[in-house]
Amino acid sequence: MKKLVSVLIGLVIIGIAATSVSAADYEVQKGDSLWKIANENNTTVEILMEINGLKSSLIHPKQVLKLGVETEAEFYIVQEGDTLTHISNSYSDDVTVDKLREWNNLTSDLIITGQRLNVNGVGVEPTVSEESEQTADEPEVETGTDANEEHQEAVEESQDSAEESQEAVEEQVESANKVEETTTGEVRGETFAVEATAYTAGCSGCSGVTATGINLNNDPYAKVIAVDPNVIPLGTQVYVEGYGYAVAGDTGGAIKGNKIDVHLPTKEEAYNWGRKTVNITLIE
Repeated sequence: MKKLVSVLIGLVIIGIAATSVSAADYEVQKGDSLWKIANENNTTVEILMEINGLKSSLIHPKQVLKLGVETEAEFYIVQEGDTLTHISNSYSDDVTVDKLREWNNLTSDLIITGQRLNVNGVGVEPTVSEESEQTADEPEVETGTDANEEHQEAVEESQDSAEESQEAVEEQVESANKVEETTTGEVRGETFAVEATAYTAGCSGCSGVTATGINLNNDPYAKVIAVDPNVIPLGTQVYVEGYGYAVAGDTGGAIKGNKIDVHLPTKEEAYNWGRKTVNITLIE
């Protein structure tokens, strides 16, 4: 690690200012899950649960979540005789000349006395270079023969089919949350009591894929319930007391009559749910 060697390099570090950058807050929308929110904000479900003091992954609309911890941006005031190299050497190995230029939007190494420089990158919007964007793009495939062209078309058709299938599953799950409510907040539809247990995608003998083709391994926080199709038709949008909006997307050997099985992301949450009687509403 580099050490602060102001005597050797003639740096006098003064005027360092710190400004507080508040962590962003997010208001939960219908259809959200911690898994979805974590993916969209480059974090993890575990981190969101920790910083918000959540004991389970269940969330509800209008709930406000913190997306990160509070951090501070540190600044250095340029002194006479300073250079970016000298300033870089005064901090840790993570503070390089290139990063100082990036964090402060500098096009050269030229700095002036009294200039304020960000020295830890906090609060700076990340930039993506054209080179990295090109690297991230799909490589071009040259098709020199009819066989190659046919192969490429087959690959593209397969990809399109997979994307359409995934989109159909996502729409089925998300549509359960797009329901109309009365002005009193009550869900419209037939309501009756059921005995509710819970399960996970990783249960013994489970494949993680529901009877309607929903892959719970891809989204362990999906709101899906197993039902008796003779009582609740598969594909029905429902509201389960204490669980929220969901889709009837699975079946089970023990799920007969007025019984349901709610999907939860972890075995611990499934055990905590236990067996209880709840009201279920079939959304109109």
